[in-house]
Amino acid sequence: MTATISNDEEYGSNGYLSSDSSFYGDADTKAELEERCENYDPTRYWSNHAYLVPVMVAANRAKSHAASSSPTRPLYNPYEGRINARQLNETVEEFLKRLPPLTTSVSPQYPWIFVANPHASSRPTDYDQGAFMQDAEETLQEFTKKKSEIESSMVGKTKASITRKMTPLRKTLEEKLLAEAKEKSFTSGKWMLFPSPDHVNSQWALVAEATVNRELGTAAKVAPDSGDGDRTPRLICVYTKDFSDMDDVKRVLERLVELGLVKRKDDRGIYYKADAFTELGINAGNEWGLKASLYASKDLLGGKK
Repeated sequence: MTATISNDEEYGSNGYLSSDSSFYGDADTKAELEERCENYDPTRYWSNHAYLVPVMVAANRAKSHAASSSPTRPLYNPYEGRINARQLNETVEEFLKRLPPLTTSVSPQYPWIFVANPHASSRPTDYDQGAFMQDAEETLQEFTKKKSEIESSMVGKTKASITRKMTPLRKTLEEKLLAEAKEKSFTSGKWMLFPSPDHVNSQWALVAEATVNRELGTAAKVAPDSGDGDRTPRLICVYTKDFSDMDDVKRVLERLVELGLVKRKDDRGIYYKADAFTELGINAGNEWGLKASLYASKDLLGGKK
């Protein structure tokens, strides 16, 4: 015969199950359950059950929910409001029609024509160019002094002997300047294209479209018409965020190849230069004997680096 429990025993005065109800089990059962609750380790549990299908499904749902609920990063244009650059409310086609590099004359308002990747994460406040320039100029002055001392001490020696003495010092100088640029987060750089005037509009169109579509780097610029009668090749700069990020530098180069702007097998190729070197005036034939560019496409595409 089954024992029955009266309503007064089963329910408390508030109408809910009483803690004294046998619904929770006898005293031993309740003591065992309470002990299990006290000793429960959720971290250990999930580590032992992480590969169960229901757990993986729940985890993936949680990740998808987090991704869908996270705010979308707003589009950003460092050149917004500048007449010589594409604006966010302007299609690439409209921009190219408004500022064709072949016929847009260089002027104080149009020193360059710019386009930015509106999805890029870099911001102008991310680096300290002024602090870099101060440190780098001091470094160059120290090198110039050392160079003068070496040349004075080697009067009468052959040029080759002096060059052998200076080569490791120049290598150290380059490494120090790049380290200073990294320290101040002044790491941007660019691949440089030199199309003829006849091809500048078409090549710039490919670069502008790919930049806006996140296929290249952070930004790009092209030189307008200098008024020299269309004899001089135009410069197109395709920027990346960090000269030391070789994966990204190579990725952008490979995309330029895919766009037909760079030939995979070309003895001349194109070159990559750090903005830090540009700002310091480190050009071909500079007084410190440094290479103006960091990378050459023929080396990277040929697998030498």
